[in-house]
Amino acid sequence: MTRALIVVDVQNDFTEGGALGVTGGQALAGRISAFLARHGDEYDLIVGSRDWHHGDDDNGGHFAVGVEPDFVTTWPVHCVAGTPGAEYHPELDTAPIDVHVMKGQGEPAYSAFEGTTDTGQDLADVLFDRAVHEIAIVGIATDHCVRATAQDGLRAGLDVVVLRDLVVGVDPGRSATALAEIADAGGHVDQSDMDEGIGRPGGALV
Repeated sequence: MTRALIVVDVQNDFTEGGALGVTGGQALAGRISAFLARHGDEYDLIVGSRDWHHGDDDNGGHFAVGVEPDFVTTWPVHCVAGTPGAEYHPELDTAPIDVHVMKGQGEPAYSAFEGTTDTGQDLADVLFDRAVHEIAIVGIATDHCVRATAQDGLRAGLDVVVLRDLVVGVDPGRSATALAEIADAGGHVDQSDMDEGIGRPGGALV
């Protein structure tokens, strides 16, 4: 079975100090790098996704402009294309990533399946072209973009695995619910082996 690993939105704006920083995001970036060093060659394809928003509009209502964000459908400006906030966190080793997809260019986007490569190919087509049948998902945030990516993977008929110790969420309760929803929909929520000799990052890991 052809397997892919999807690294979801491990970006500066989603880690501590960023516009939408998640507690534990920085440590998670290093933890994912350690996982890639240990297991990267076990995947036939490694994909990295990033929010890559416009900086001169509200991205289809995604950015709150002139009002307070509700943090449900509207958000502070974040991950503007070409800015440091949109870049991968420096502790994430991007060398093993084979394909990069960007999402949210002028519209709300949460799932990595809404992203496209710089040649315009969407993620589903990338996976189809490589005959991928199983995806493992790691990254930020469990209760938002990880959840949406897993749901779209299941809808695409893929076997979906979320590695619970390699994701970090905004809200622990909503994150636990998201993992339960993924499992109830037919996905798998598993644990990696990264606790063997490697400390857990701070903050909520779901």
